[in-house]
Amino acid sequence: MSRPVLQPGAATPALLGYSSAAMYQRIVIVGAGQAAMQAVDTLRRRGFTGELTLVGDEPWPPYQRPPLSKKYLAGSVDRERLLIRPAAFFADHAVTTHFGRRVTDIARRARHVRLDDGLVLPYDALLLATGSRPRPLLAPGRELAGVHYLRTLADADRIRGECAAGGRVVIIGGGYIGLEVAATARERGMEVTVLEMAPRVMSRVTSPEVSAFYEAEHARHGVRIRCNENVRALHGDARTGRVRAVLTEGGGEYAADLVIAGVGVAPADELAQAAGLECENGVVTDAHCRTADEAIYAAGDCASHLNRQYGRHLRLESVDNAFEQGTTVALNLLGTETVHDKVPWFWSDQFDLKLIIVGVGAGYDRAIVRGSPATRSFSICYLRGGELVALDSINTPKDQMAARKLVAAHARPQPEKLADAAIPLKDAL
Repeated sequence: MSRPVLQPGAATPALLGYSSAAMYQRIVIVGAGQAAMQAVDTLRRRGFTGELTLVGDEPWPPYQRPPLSKKYLAGSVDRERLLIRPAAFFADHAVTTHFGRRVTDIARRARHVRLDDGLVLPYDALLLATGSRPRPLLAPGRELAGVHYLRTLADADRIRGECAAGGRVVIIGGGYIGLEVAATARERGMEVTVLEMAPRVMSRVTSPEVSAFYEAEHARHGVRIRCNENVRALHGDARTGRVRAVLTEGGGEYAADLVIAGVGVAPADELAQAAGLECENGVVTDAHCRTADEAIYAAGDCASHLNRQYGRHLRLESVDNAFEQGTTVALNLLGTETVHDKVPWFWSDQFDLKLIIVGVGAGYDRAIVRGSPATRSFSICYLRGGELVALDSINTPKDQMAARKLVAAHARPQPEKLADAAIPLKDAL
């Protein structure tokens, strides 16, 4: 019997009369990050007893990535504490693992994947949780020793081995990762320069007020930030082949013993594209995290999901989003129709500052400051057409907790109450 191909918004297999237990006896998960681990954990906790296989191209079990730019890079957390579950978890829960292996192709009609060692894994359902990868630095000299990206545990190990007090590090890119690494390197006693091509740091994700605050905080800690700087080339020592300076289009020259490129990430959706799945800034899914192929789901950084909160497809790069989507996929595979409709949130730790962003503020038409940046504890409320669509919280936990409920409710608070930090955010309606 042929199975219907479900389009975004269609009913789940369970609602079409299929039993999930009968449909899905073999589930394969490609990728071994937060989304994959959450799907594995949810499936087993909720009673899935079929074959469960996890494939990851790194040699380690699933681990937390956020500490790589902070506590792990600083040397205050060891590798074992990064693991999401102990290594024994997989054998204890009958999960077959292929770590250090890569899926080379997906055969949708035959319903199997092939690994780089030739092994074929059949599936009834497939979850793509392949994450994202750093965008490459295109400047000449990028191949020099001492030039790094930070995405994996191996990347962090290499960088940590070269972070020495008194050393000079140039960080290309003033986004989350760049600024987190800058803060960590500065606390380790390094001379730190951040080069950002945009007019301000974190310009893709936050307001000018927050950018200005973080630029001032980094300067106060001795980090040099240079905006409107486009990298022209990296120069190295001809004898050692190691990087020695970063040159910019504006004529700047910045001495460097170590260079870290943080110029954004791209979805790892090549497998999906090669298999003929729709991809546009990630693997396109419906609100159930399901692709147009009813046997294939996608979750985490690689997925562009239909977000009902904002009425459009979004690809989100956050641990919380990966966690929630991994859960959503598992529940749908178990026959419990579940929509991924949580309000997204993100965080960044820099020095003693915790930035939490609730919602997606892109396209806002008004930003209202709650509190004073001078106190190092304030929030920015983003409105679009009078609706609160997002909030940036700097050391203000009560505001970010209230914002999650207000954004989810499409609340239209009174601007004058938003601006008064003495009025609890929950009372601003």
